[in-house]
Amino acid sequence: MSGCRLGMAVFCLAALALTSAHAADYPDKAVMIISDAGAGASPDVAMRIIADGLSKMWGQQAVVVNHPGANGSIAAHAASEAPNDGYTLYSPALSTFVALPTVAPNLPVKLPRDFLPVGFIAEQPMFLSVDPKTGIATLPELIDRAKKAPGTLSIAVSGVGRMTHLTGLLLQQKAGIKFIPVPYTGGPSAALADVAGGRVTMMIEGYPGIIGAVNAGQVKLIAVASPQRLPEFPDLPTVAETIPGFSAAGWLIVAAPVGTPAPIVNKVSADIAKVVADPEVKKKLSATGSYTHPMTPDETGAFVAKQQETWLPVLQTISTQ
Repeated sequence: MSGCRLGMAVFCLAALALTSAHAADYPDKAVMIISDAGAGASPDVAMRIIADGLSKMWGQQAVVVNHPGANGSIAAHAASEAPNDGYTLYSPALSTFVALPTVAPNLPVKLPRDFLPVGFIAEQPMFLSVDPKTGIATLPELIDRAKKAPGTLSIAVSGVGRMTHLTGLLLQQKAGIKFIPVPYTGGPSAALADVAGGRVTMMIEGYPGIIGAVNAGQVKLIAVASPQRLPEFPDLPTVAETIPGFSAAGWLIVAAPVGTPAPIVNKVSADIAKVVADPEVKKKLSATGSYTHPMTPDETGAFVAKQQETWLPVLQTISTQ
């Protein structure tokens, strides 16, 4: 081996040893987790539960920093510009990866082109609900009525391109039906009021945004888009029981800036897996309608890629409208 090659080999081994040593000591100071959700929003609440568990495990603070706005592009830009030393992580929601390119700059994000996948945090299945006064009690009844009386049933759309909107579009595609879209801004509250008041037939929303109205009897749940029935709703059928293979949920992962050392990525991933496996953490998450299971970095990247593949055809229908 020439002196040049020998020197390069020694340098690489030294760099690897130094990176491994840093990973062994990681973290020795606070870790910032950039979130694209607003404070108090469902993804923010879920991420803070995980951050609290990591803080206890590490003996160092895992601090969630909110950068909402511009459909997630503000947070994506901030995270991409951060040092890749493992002390800045990124907590993007599904909408950052499944988005119309024209909606916001820097979106949609792709892994591992833009960020390195680290681990999976939680998903929030979409719930289908209707105005109780319609007399519709099940999803098959909703589909049957939509087919018999096309153009008469309406659906609230609280944000073009959001998972609530995409789930409704996918439902119509798979069932071969068509709803009249009624757009809303500012979250689900106005939409809920119109569904409860009989002005709109149905809406699709995550657990936190709809459970209050359900408990008050203002709207009626007819299905949930989780792969299996949820323990908290054992009598609520899944959409998949009517449309096999149907699944739709908002979700949240952790990523890291490109160039973050692999030993640190793997350590954070393993530590997140330990936190999400804790029964108390699972209990806290399920209370917010969030469900989790551990994923390795590779599994997280594959999951995101599959989700982008699943929703691309639905997004294309929006862009052509």
